[in-house]
Amino acid sequence: MAPRAPIGIFDSGIGGLTVANAIVNILPHETLFYFGDTAHVPYGGKSAETVVKYSHDIVSFLLDQGCKAIVVACNTASAAALASLRHNWPSIPIIGMEPAVKPASSATQTGVVGILATRGTFSSERYANLVDRFGHGITVLENPCIGLVELIEAGLVDDAITENFLHQILTPMLDKGADTFVLGCTHYPLVRPLIERIIPPSATIIDPAPAVARQLQRRLQHLSLLSDQRTDDHHFFVSGDPHAFHTMAKRFFLADFLLEQHLIY
Repeated sequence: MAPRAPIGIFDSGIGGLTVANAIVNILPHETLFYFGDTAHVPYGGKSAETVVKYSHDIVSFLLDQGCKAIVVACNTASAAALASLRHNWPSIPIIGMEPAVKPASSATQTGVVGILATRGTFSSERYANLVDRFGHGITVLENPCIGLVELIEAGLVDDAITENFLHQILTPMLDKGADTFVLGCTHYPLVRPLIERIIPPSATIIDPAPAVARQLQRRLQHLSLLSDQRTDDHHFFVSGDPHAFHTMAKRFFLADFLLEQHLIY
């Protein structure tokens, strides 16, 4: 595999752009091939079997484009499909997301942590194992934030509707003493400014995206696959309406990109 080959990233929609930005920040010489499965967003309420199928189809497509590594920039897909993806492609570095229970347990001063994720993440064995390993001695409050991804995908990231929605999620957590909040879905950092309006300045917000980018950097360095020069434009693919995605991606992605619709199912 050539070091200048692209890195493949995928998510159900625009949420994975938060991870893509983190990668661009620390690996500016890398080219990204991003797949947003907007025809099937959100993944959070779908069965694990369905998410596994979508994930395998997308990874197969990205590898056909010559990608040297894969980042599963979706917590739900990571929870459902990461193990099977690694089993299916053992020679490819595949990096996934996970709710940051471990750093949250270290950061909290009150011993109460609020985790904002999806139903798919909360019901997964991967998440249960994390809480079992790192949740001792703390209280973990969970909310699947049903409907939040749809609000974000609709572009309502600074809208009063979304702020009121977040109030309903965060206020009960604050009332129970939560001082640390985990953004357990890659869409949620896109509404971080709204979250910061609701929680006190002393509270901690944990976004796993930078840690995922650093893990990718370590893996590529270990395999001598770090690029020394970006040789192509970032290329984005979507399974749904490219126009809606383009509007949001121009707003949130930090670099120029090419975009096309691609149906892989």
